[in-house]
Amino acid sequence: MSIRRLPEHLVNRIAAGEVVERPASALKEVIENALDAKSTRISIRLSGGGLDRIEVSDDGCGMAAHEIALALERHATSKLPDDAIENVSTLGFRGEALPSIASVARLSIDSRPKGQDGWNRTVDNGVLLSEGPAALPPGTRITVEQLFARVPARRKFLRSAKAEYAACLDVVRRLAMAHPSVAFTLEHDGRRAIAVQGGEAREDRVAALTDRALAENHVIVSLEREGVRLSGVASLPTYNRGVGDHQFLFVNGRPVRDRLLIGAVRGAYADMLARDRHPVVALFLDVPPLEVDVNVHPAKTEVRFRDPAMIRGMIVSGVRRALDAGGFRSVQQADPASLSAWKTEPVTPTPISALPIFEAGSLNYAPPAATFADRRPSFTTPPPQARAEPAAAPAPEGTSFPLGVARGQVARTYIVAEAEDGLVIVDQHAAHERLTLERMRRAMEGQRVATQALLLPEVVELDEPACDRLETRIDELRNFGLELERFGPSAMLVRAVPAMLGQGDVQGLVTDLADDLAAYDEALSLKERLDLVAATMACHGSVRAGRVLSVAEMNALLREMEITPRSGQCNHGRPTWVKLGHGDIEKLFGRK
Repeated sequence: MSIRRLPEHLVNRIAAGEVVERPASALKEVIENALDAKSTRISIRLSGGGLDRIEVSDDGCGMAAHEIALALERHATSKLPDDAIENVSTLGFRGEALPSIASVARLSIDSRPKGQDGWNRTVDNGVLLSEGPAALPPGTRITVEQLFARVPARRKFLRSAKAEYAACLDVVRRLAMAHPSVAFTLEHDGRRAIAVQGGEAREDRVAALTDRALAENHVIVSLEREGVRLSGVASLPTYNRGVGDHQFLFVNGRPVRDRLLIGAVRGAYADMLARDRHPVVALFLDVPPLEVDVNVHPAKTEVRFRDPAMIRGMIVSGVRRALDAGGFRSVQQADPASLSAWKTEPVTPTPISALPIFEAGSLNYAPPAATFADRRPSFTTPPPQARAEPAAAPAPEGTSFPLGVARGQVARTYIVAEAEDGLVIVDQHAAHERLTLERMRRAMEGQRVATQALLLPEVVELDEPACDRLETRIDELRNFGLELERFGPSAMLVRAVPAMLGQGDVQGLVTDLADDLAAYDEALSLKERLDLVAATMACHGSVRAGRVLSVAEMNALLREMEITPRSGQCNHGRPTWVKLGHGDIEKLFGRK
């Protein structure tokens, strides 16, 4: 077959296959054009999840009649003033979106520059239907109807209207998040889904578009290095989700789904979240145009950095610094579901006259002689479960300590402390686990953790692959104070353990380390592997639930938590402490 030049309508449909995958991708291209037009208000209306109709109206610069015609030609754009494509600073510049959409749908453009008349041009699946004057305020209105209606091979692969609407909602949310100076509204089948005002602070816009609770459970990320600026918000590790769809990443104002950036976020939270939990983040990278290639994907959802290692390290260190500055913070609000579990049992009042301590017809106190004797505990009566210590000095007040002062211990697991603004309950195992990990990290900064030799070396039996994995990491583990030797094909000999852990469950420690290396070894960088080892050791070396602590030990734990970074969550992302504010306590007793 000889080589031939493809007809224009077929070229446009091929381009549409690259740029317009579904209603959400068409919507993204149209909104990006509105943003590039310097709009301050963008209104979006959808019908049938965008399958039936997409309408985007803006108050941008608008287009004259001849510009509308040019906009519907391939590779025609106003966003490249010269040939320096590497310096592009707009969201879209390929000049393919509008003609591609017009080749597979009915596209109508109404536009009016300030001080000029409006104009309309309508194209149906590549065929010009009409053009002429149009009445509208300054700006542009683009309407897309019946997407892929005449391309059944594409239409049948689209999902349901609900699924397509969810994808459109995600596109609008991300673009609105990236441009807090612009007001956005989104309506779907007459119901308003998004309404945000322009000029909001970035953290307020992020909270408005994700979850209002994020406003009280985030830290501000800000870092600048070598001309690259990182900013945004990151949730406290205890404020997390079961899926990773609440991670919003932007490069030069462009929403991206880049594996490098996603991996960096995972690394930043590596020892603060369980593997099946995900943080809520919105991170914005401002990178010099020559340092990033934004044109490696037709939809521009992926980017390529000149120095990817620097970008990854910047995200990890920027998020960690912000979380470190948060100190011992945990999720700030009491969980409503947990509060609702506090129930008051109905009490049937007993008539006063029926009480044995009162005489009939009189309020004179006259207890029967045997009343108190009958209630004295005998040797067979179980002792009370609470305990108290002799007060050698007055109990300290909690006003000067954020986590308060210890008042007791519940179920040998939870420390109860009184703070100035409420009641604090601390999970002693989770808290000490984090403190042990941070101590181990500080020791690692000195290159090695102190060891404690075992009086008798302990043999841990494992399968041969597990022993192989541990053997390859012997030098790294030695830096943590764990000295291992291969002991035959299916056993490891433990000669020393980290001194700060004491002689705990050596078998469990080595077994867990082998399991962790099997699950994550190849997927993690060296730094992440070291953090994983430290976290596993810290879990085995922390104060266990069920251990009785003295009041002095409890207060020492609280004070160390207050000065230790990230002590608000354990190594698995669970909170180490919760606070029941005075207002919450009053609600429990019906005082509010």
